[in-house]
Amino acid sequence: MMDRRGKVAFPAASPVPSRPRRMRANMATRSRNTKKTTSKTPQRQAASKSASGSAPKPPSRSAAKTASAKKGSSSDDELISSLRQYVRVRGPHLLEDPNITSVGVGRKVTGDQPGGDVALQFTVATKAEPEALESLGTSLIPATITVDGFEVPTDVIERTYKPSFHMVAEVESPTRKSRLDPIRPGASVGAVTVSAGTIGCIVFDRADGTPYVLSNWHVLHGPFGELGIEVVQPGTRDDNRIDRNRMGVLKRSHLGVAGDCAVATIEDRDFRPEFLELDVAPRTLGEPELDDKVVKSGRSTGVTHGIVRRVDTVAKINYGGVTGQQTIGCFEIGPDPDHPSADGEVSSGGDSGAVWLFKEGDDRVSTVLAGLHFAGEGTGDPDEHALACLSTSVFEKLDITLGQPAPEELEIIAGYDADFLGERVEAPELDADLARDAALLDGSPVIPYTHFSLTLSKKRRFPFWVAWNVDGGSLKKLSRSGIPFVKDQRLSGTVQVGNELYQANRLDRGHIARRADLLWGSLPEAQKANTDSFFYTNITPQMDDFNQSAKHGVWGALESAVFDDVEVDDLRISVFGGPVFRDDDRVYRGVRISREFYKVIAFTENGELKARAFLLTQNLDQLEALELDEFRVFQVTLGEVEDRTRVRFPAALHKGDTLQVPEAAADRAPLETTADIQWG
Repeated sequence: MMDRRGKVAFPAASPVPSRPRRMRANMATRSRNTKKTTSKTPQRQAASKSASGSAPKPPSRSAAKTASAKKGSSSDDELISSLRQYVRVRGPHLLEDPNITSVGVGRKVTGDQPGGDVALQFTVATKAEPEALESLGTSLIPATITVDGFEVPTDVIERTYKPSFHMVAEVESPTRKSRLDPIRPGASVGAVTVSAGTIGCIVFDRADGTPYVLSNWHVLHGPFGELGIEVVQPGTRDDNRIDRNRMGVLKRSHLGVAGDCAVATIEDRDFRPEFLELDVAPRTLGEPELDDKVVKSGRSTGVTHGIVRRVDTVAKINYGGVTGQQTIGCFEIGPDPDHPSADGEVSSGGDSGAVWLFKEGDDRVSTVLAGLHFAGEGTGDPDEHALACLSTSVFEKLDITLGQPAPEELEIIAGYDADFLGERVEAPELDADLARDAALLDGSPVIPYTHFSLTLSKKRRFPFWVAWNVDGGSLKKLSRSGIPFVKDQRLSGTVQVGNELYQANRLDRGHIARRADLLWGSLPEAQKANTDSFFYTNITPQMDDFNQSAKHGVWGALESAVFDDVEVDDLRISVFGGPVFRDDDRVYRGVRISREFYKVIAFTENGELKARAFLLTQNLDQLEALELDEFRVFQVTLGEVEDRTRVRFPAALHKGDTLQVPEAAADRAPLETTADIQWG
């Protein structure tokens, strides 16, 4: 806003709640570096340089203090904390001035000599004499402003910024621009519509533990990209063989105050989290402070060292085209004179997406992540510097973490997915009288687990039905060793049968939703599904000879058979199964043991939804069944399953059930092998 004299009015900042200071984990031994870089631009507190070398300033409040605190003092920390809040609140408004390119907290440089005073630093596109301000559409910046009782000097530097990906320099090490397996941070990467950037680090989805690569929005997304766009490693600038170099797809992205950031999946390749040439991996997030030393591993300039010289900065970056100018929250890094790079560049085109790590007081590289590199100096700017997004903002916005969560730490993943096959297939429902017998979880009869859901009978204490999804394209082979059978603590123990039924007898614990069917998705997701499959709610008692014959016969091969014998769309199927409850089921230890089980497999073939039903029984004619009869598998209609179970399946499945069978049970033969199944 403008004051009456036509100047930019900078009101004293109103007190705002201070953000709790984030302490840097494992950094107690890191001492503060006291060296500073020298500015290459004249110092004056204005968007224009005045003839007298001074600029008007607003009247100081009577309680105002001079901000002359030096590095490391308590008043220094207090002032910086106040300025951080001021920039967060006022920064976007200050950037409305067309000539101001950024504003942040730094140390004032006078006469090309580094100083110790904390200042509010402005960068401007053009420095000019006061009489030229109007033509630039800007106004004079005051020499001081008052923030929380501190009279703070301003510092003005002529500087512009650009994303670090337009001009890609040659790489010293060909490893960085080669196809890597396992992939590693510091190597070339990019969306198929982008030239090349850098893999910053390996991160994980906070909800399901899926591993991703972290880089910039303008590296993995770009102006012509969208979620799901293919990402290649290396980037197309380094190798344009897209099919060979496909790494994954864009999963999430953001471009705004929180940062220039994105993550992409890692498919069909392994990964190592250690940075190229640094051989360390970040374990925790940190918050930069003035004079911190940092290091990065980038695609173009390799390993370079820097010093944090401005914090809590907001900068205007022109991304060109339809994206245009964006405001990004960040901090600024200058070269470290103790570790100069060969060509004097702290970063260059192609380094976008690299991660900056803090250094310890003894100059060792730490495992604390400082920020995500995304921009450098504009064309013609003599001052060498880089901009990085704050790590905490990036990780919060993208919902990611540095450590892969353990299966028990993952959030509960939604159970059976009705939209899994493309055409919606709802979960089964119960007849009205059966519905009154359903156990409820938070008022719902549908109880979700990882990749499956079920409805439980309170009287029988076993499921009426279990519904699960199978992604044949991402199945994992995981051990079952050491995973205990447990009751679901979300439900009352009185509606579940536990180990008391299975001790010291020939009864097996039989999975309804096959354990092997559930082990898909990311590794942590599959591990959680592995664990979830052992809840007693997914288990029914079966005689050992029954269970073993079921496992190794046709019954245990049904899901595999559909993948082997049918061109299943997207290698995805949905399965429904459970016991058949009969009043004459034999009672053992107070529990009725089912003698029949059903299974329904749904899939799409050439876009057409199909359903096939099966029954594991001693005899299709229940009146003719004998205790000594062998258990056999019959292919049946969906209606026959409903008649036996009183479980009702959705109309979409009935439409896909086209099996024609003889009316007389005696005329129907059991399935001897999976080759006898009618899938068509």
